[in-house]
Amino acid sequence: MAKSVYYLHFYNRSLMIEVITGIFYFLECKMNLKVLKTLEYDKIINRLSELATCEAGRLRCQQLLPINDIEEIKVMQQETACAFNRLVKFSDVSASGTTDLRPSLARLELGSSLSIEEILAVANVLEVTKRVAKYGSQMEEEDALSFYFNGLSPEVQILNEIRRCIIDEETIADDASTALFDIRKGMQRTNEKIKSVMNSMLNNSTTRGYLQEPVVTVRGGRFCLPVRADYKSRVPGMVHDQSSTGSTFFIEPMQAVDLNNEMRELQVREQDEIERILAILSNKIAEASEGIIRNYELLTEIDFILAKGRYAIELNASNPEFNEDGIINLRGARHPLLDPKKVVATDIKLGEDYNLLLVTGPNTGGKTVSLKTCGLLTLMAQAGLHIPAKDRSQIAVFDDVYADIGDEQSIEQSLSTFSSHMVNIVHILEAINGGSYSKETEKLIAENKKDFVYSKVIHGTKEEQKVPQFLILIDELCAGTDPKEGAALAQSILDRLHVLDVRTMATTHYSELKVYALSTEGVENASCEFSLETLSPTYHLIIGVPGKSNAFAISSKLGIPADLIEDAQGRLSDDDKSFEDLMVDLEQKRHQVEEDAAEAAAALKEAETKLANATAKEEKIKAQREELIRQAHEDAAAILQEAKDIADEAIRDFNKFGKGGGNISAMEAKRAALGKGVNKSKSKAKEKQEVQENHNVPTNLHVGDKVKVLSMNLTGNVCTAPNSKGDVTVQMGIMKSTVNIKDLVLIEEEDKFVPKKGTRVKNMTYGGFNKAASISPEINLLGCTVDEGIAKLEKYLDDAYISHLTSVRVVHGKGTGALRAGVQQYLRKCKNVAEFHLGEFGEGDAGVTIVTFK
Repeated sequence: MAKSVYYLHFYNRSLMIEVITGIFYFLECKMNLKVLKTLEYDKIINRLSELATCEAGRLRCQQLLPINDIEEIKVMQQETACAFNRLVKFSDVSASGTTDLRPSLARLELGSSLSIEEILAVANVLEVTKRVAKYGSQMEEEDALSFYFNGLSPEVQILNEIRRCIIDEETIADDASTALFDIRKGMQRTNEKIKSVMNSMLNNSTTRGYLQEPVVTVRGGRFCLPVRADYKSRVPGMVHDQSSTGSTFFIEPMQAVDLNNEMRELQVREQDEIERILAILSNKIAEASEGIIRNYELLTEIDFILAKGRYAIELNASNPEFNEDGIINLRGARHPLLDPKKVVATDIKLGEDYNLLLVTGPNTGGKTVSLKTCGLLTLMAQAGLHIPAKDRSQIAVFDDVYADIGDEQSIEQSLSTFSSHMVNIVHILEAINGGSYSKETEKLIAENKKDFVYSKVIHGTKEEQKVPQFLILIDELCAGTDPKEGAALAQSILDRLHVLDVRTMATTHYSELKVYALSTEGVENASCEFSLETLSPTYHLIIGVPGKSNAFAISSKLGIPADLIEDAQGRLSDDDKSFEDLMVDLEQKRHQVEEDAAEAAAALKEAETKLANATAKEEKIKAQREELIRQAHEDAAAILQEAKDIADEAIRDFNKFGKGGGNISAMEAKRAALGKGVNKSKSKAKEKQEVQENHNVPTNLHVGDKVKVLSMNLTGNVCTAPNSKGDVTVQMGIMKSTVNIKDLVLIEEEDKFVPKKGTRVKNMTYGGFNKAASISPEINLLGCTVDEGIAKLEKYLDDAYISHLTSVRVVHGKGTGALRAGVQQYLRKCKNVAEFHLGEFGEGDAGVTIVTFK
């Protein structure tokens, strides 16, 4: 184990039981506590502990350390994910009331009995067990937490017996046993007799005159009268007490002595019976002690895991993907300790195309935050905590993490800032190779990377060792000394880490290191974006572009005289100026590329939407056309069948007439009836035509107006304005036709939308279809980010509201809950939304939100 105070070793989870962890923490954690504080992991644990609901759960949270077993990490992450899902689906459950019963139950093994307080503590744990077990049973399908919930044993019989016998910490119930019931009944009767004797003496006028005051008092558990000192001899009995002034004696009257003795005996019997009852309850608890202890341990673990789920919800965190290849790909990562309303999400990549990332830029630009975010999220993920980053973020499982961040100047050790940092760097380099890598070994590691296995002598034995994965975080490498020497030394240190394939993220102001990153394969520049207009950082990490310190621009904005700025710029060498010009050019090109990419993405999205709409319309038209053709075939077949039936009947009648058996008058009547039917149809068509010729031609048609085409007897919507000949295009169902306005009748809609004065109204038709007919009552946001989903939802809700839909369904899925939370937060601000709620059983459950308009 290395000596560096910045070395973090991930312990196996099996060591993290309370006693061993406590001793281990005390003996070995000088380095761990240092690095956890440096990366602020201790603050994460403190917040996690606050989310636990019982003391044991809080202690379990305080003991949480990162580990390096990828399979166990995945199990812990799965437990956190299941806790997240249960909390979202079934709300929350508290383990408050869970106390450590193990010391009390250990005494039972020695044959002792528990006190009332200890028995009630057992009952409280069983109550919590019963409540938590019921909460766990709500999940019908098995998940990673089912093992814990199914292992709970509420011991209902013992719980009920305790509640029956014990009322509170000072009271045993009368019916705890038959004997106790009888004893207390006897005490009640004796007490009434004593009161009767005392009251008779108080009511006696002679005795009353002897008393200091007419009351009954208790001294030493016996009923007494306050007798004045000068009448002491007048009241026969036992003196139990005297007032401080000596003016009053508290005397137990002789008539009440026997009754008080009887009461005392009953009290002793009562106490003996109570002890017997407690012993019986203790024996029952002892028989179930193993199960009760297991309940305590399971409740502790459940509360700990649910605390992780609560923290994941609070951070809007997700479960990352893990690998052992040293690849970090954090998408939209946020530092968990910064204000969630102000923190800027950023992307951090390391370990795939390059193993060393150099972050440059001005001070207060966010370099150190990016460094800490990378390290802290790695620690959180390896501790089984979800991380505040987007889905599909990747985290590498590292054997060790090192950090040299912050000014650690030591006055006591006479170390400057530079010297202090160098001491830390030495410790880091020693820890990485154990001080034993030869030049040949380093060369082999560089060639074989993570697959290399080398020999190392451990405790006198030669063993095969696989090169471990390290994450190194260094802030302002080799700062605080001569810039030229510091840059050269920093480059040598980074080159050594690069050769050993160590994942390294470092911040610097040295231009030489920017050039080193540009010219070295496997090393990449990055910068924290800075706005010169607002003189403030944007905190976006830009990978692939080195940053500028912007010292001249910042100084000028802050008021440094222009002549001083010009003089300083003149002192720069031509190479320095060329390099800075290159940085500016790269920055401008980056902005242009980002703008072009955004425009291209928007255009592609719009094209995909139009293609999807066109495809849907084409499928709909195709289906309607096939339905019309099918219906036409059926109608034609029916007409042909009717004609055939008439013809067959006519032939049969004619044959009968030819044979002399037919009734010619009946045939003539049928023929006349058919003729009348034909004439009637012609008459109706003629009347219709006459009606059609007498209509009012519309003079002011607009696109979207509803009209009736007289020649076709169909209704539709106007798609184009009339041309010079008066022809317009009308969409009638699946058919679109060019019709003259003389063949149209304008249909006035009864429930027509009337816009407010001064309000601009959008056209409500698309390609001739009324929007209400084409708008779907459901929108699918699956696969969208929160920003993409909100943009789609905003446009959809506007269209749905204009189309007079009363309610719609928003499908956002369950996932991590981030999209659902974003949708519901947006809906709260919508003025047109009357109310919304999660879908019920059969409506999509928590994956769907039902929205009702005003």
